[in-house]
Amino acid sequence: MSQIATRIIVLSLSVLALQACQRGDASGAASAPAATPAAATAPVDAAFAQAQQAWRDQRRENLLKPDGWTSLIGLHWVEPGPHYFGSAADNGIRLAMGPAHFGMIDLRKNGTVRLQPDRTAQLTLDEQPLKGAVTLVTDADDAEAGPSRLGFDEGKGLATVIKRGGRYALRVKHADAPTRTGFAGLNYWPADPSWKIQGKFVPHPAGKTIEIADIIGTLNKIPNPGAIEFQRDGRSYRIEALDEGSEELFLVFADRTNGHGSYGAGRFLYVPKPDAQGRVVLDFNQSYNPPCAFTPFATCPLPPQANRLDLEVLSGEKAYAKTAH
Repeated sequence: MSQIATRIIVLSLSVLALQACQRGDASGAASAPAATPAAATAPVDAAFAQAQQAWRDQRRENLLKPDGWTSLIGLHWVEPGPHYFGSAADNGIRLAMGPAHFGMIDLRKNGTVRLQPDRTAQLTLDEQPLKGAVTLVTDADDAEAGPSRLGFDEGKGLATVIKRGGRYALRVKHADAPTRTGFAGLNYWPADPSWKIQGKFVPHPAGKTIEIADIIGTLNKIPNPGAIEFQRDGRSYRIEALDEGSEELFLVFADRTNGHGSYGAGRFLYVPKPDAQGRVVLDFNQSYNPPCAFTPFATCPLPPQANRLDLEVLSGEKAYAKTAH
């Protein structure tokens, strides 16, 4: 057979094949197998990505609220007895911002905290003008309603009294805090559905607690209703869960990325309480930095030994770029 004849035959076969493909496209038979999987998975992927982005947006919004964690400007321990406080140098407790003289705070032997406001200070208490001496509610007095909110600087500033390990402190926030106005943004590992893992809740006996150390050196006994077991890459892991009284379980965990991509002191994760079959979903894409990653004035819990995972959790929030404390 001549080369010319061979080329004619090959060309004819090519034309016939092209016509067959075109007929298949017209009927939908040829294109359907390739298109069906893509059409089935795209909405799922889009919904997952959208949910993760919505969570990240809400996370950033909460951090940057005028009284969010980035607004902290001080944590001042209050010793028993009366103390003057304010931003002026002649106060026993000196604040970074706010009126020169707030007044006098008095921690009494019975644990009550009294405030006698300075007549020059324009303060509010729970959003109402403060006109005289009051007893301040601490965060330990009313866990549901929260501590008394002492406002200053026309609502930009906020001071509350917290109790940690038998000690009392003034926690002070301000909307113009450098950590808020100079916020550097959040970084994440790429959202990955494989890090949304179903685990099994293993209950503990009723009333069990676990000792949790915090970054200021105190130990706190926290309700520990059970542990969550899960698998990753063929290995089994376990995290002790904390109960703060909400509809979710609180996880404080460390992993192999701490100090190597994620915050060195561990991360937090909230998960829904288990269903009737004891199933729990851990979405590590939503693990995030504790407040101490953004400010030196927080009192963050640290991961207990049982929650130090021999695992690289390459998911969720990375270390804050501007941490310098």
